[in-house]
Amino acid sequence: MTDEEMAALLARLEREAPEPAATLPYGDAPQQFGQLRLPDGAGPGPYPLVIVIHGGYWRARYDLAYFGATCGALARAGLATWNIEYRRIGDPGGAWPGTFADVAAAADYVRDLARAYPLDLARVITLGHSAGGHLALWLAARPRLPEHAPLWRADPLPLAVAIALAGVVDLREAWALGLSDNATGRLMRAAPLDDPERYDIASPYEALPLGVRQVLLHGDADESVPIALSARYAERAQAFGDDATFVTLAGAGHFEPVDPATGEWRAVERWARTLTGL
Repeated sequence: MTDEEMAALLARLEREAPEPAATLPYGDAPQQFGQLRLPDGAGPGPYPLVIVIHGGYWRARYDLAYFGATCGALARAGLATWNIEYRRIGDPGGAWPGTFADVAAAADYVRDLARAYPLDLARVITLGHSAGGHLALWLAARPRLPEHAPLWRADPLPLAVAIALAGVVDLREAWALGLSDNATGRLMRAAPLDDPERYDIASPYEALPLGVRQVLLHGDADESVPIALSARYAERAQAFGDDATFVTLAGAGHFEPVDPATGEWRAVERWARTLTGL
């Protein structure tokens, strides 16, 4: 996909996004907010909730807008969504550790949302695309962080499932491959050999087993994130005893899984519905 084609796709997805029910801050920085959407005509609730995390190789030039159409599709399927923004590479306070602290705070803010909106805290899942896929699995790994880690919290929001779409799920391998002009190095502010503990804390691959249901969907024509990252992750997760599923999306590139107009999206939607009991 050329840069022009990608820009046109992202613009279309942004235009197709329904208005959120609410846009709410979870912190004081301009990037610390989320968009809540509730299911269309699904009754009084409580509703299962999908914490939606956009990609863009953790860079500030990409934001949550393109995931709005995906959230609209999930709402039509009976799921509430919390589409979160966070500080990224290029933002003040972005990258390590701010990016991670933000997605953690946005997830934990769901408890506050549930006091005002009919959300089922027993059916909260994460769904992330690309770099957001990394963060979706990292949120599931938070309970395994050592207490001395700078991002450790005593009571992180429990998750039922984590779904990664074309996820950058192994930071050491992403750094070794130099993906996207070594965006991983910019995110982490260090090379793996310079600060191995930082990579242990930040990479879900290193945190396995997570003890949470995990599903990784990845197109075998993806030119942005190699499908081998997801396949290798799932194999390691299964070897550790995790309930992890790897799904190859035949012929799909990087964006088909988040475009509600595609057959690949329908596969993602089926997983989200099934894993939340719908």
